[in-house]
Amino acid sequence: MVPVRPIQIVPSVLPADFSRLGEECAALEAAGVDRIQWDVMDGVFVPNLTFGPDVVKACRRWATVPFEAHLMVSDPDLQLAAWVDAGCETLIVHAESVVHLHRTLGRVRELGASPGVALNPSTPVAAVEHVLDLVDMVLVMTVNPGFGGQAYIATMEPKIRALRSIYDGDIEVDGGIGPDTIAGAAAAGANWLVAGSALYRDPDGLEHAVKDLRARAASPSG
Repeated sequence: MVPVRPIQIVPSVLPADFSRLGEECAALEAAGVDRIQWDVMDGVFVPNLTFGPDVVKACRRWATVPFEAHLMVSDPDLQLAAWVDAGCETLIVHAESVVHLHRTLGRVRELGASPGVALNPSTPVAAVEHVLDLVDMVLVMTVNPGFGGQAYIATMEPKIRALRSIYDGDIEVDGGIGPDTIAGAAAAGANWLVAGSALYRDPDGLEHAVKDLRARAASPSG
């Protein structure tokens, strides 16, 4: 299946040098990425701790590409305004983390941000079927959230296809995306592809990694 929307490469900054995050954002923009993802973890919803909104706000001046906050947190409603204030144009909340998903997504829009919803590997597409009119993007997790560098779960590709069959908006995938897996995710219907470790471990640098992943995603053969 040919992706219905242009391929977009989104880096996760989890593998970046945390002592130089502003410079890392500038380097990613120079490498040609389309957006920068902040993996926000609270140690409760997932077993890890990462960034707060003040850190992201301090990095905002280093890049002009859009920021997205992937909120892997319990009760994200309490933090929505802070992440918009930090400069994140897109806020992604997990369907599993809120009681009233419809209300939460509406609140993101009210705050002036673009709402997205994420699905853990075990969560079916049906969990978001009735809020698709409220979102600009659905994120299908291709690993269990919490840590970078995990192996891609290829059995999520039928799930991506099932979502694409009922949703013509942006579909993002996150987890284990690299040279050997990106074509499969894109062929299933994803057009926003989050990569972390694969970008940073490319021996030819970030710019080469971005171009290589974009080309592989656009090619049916990978």
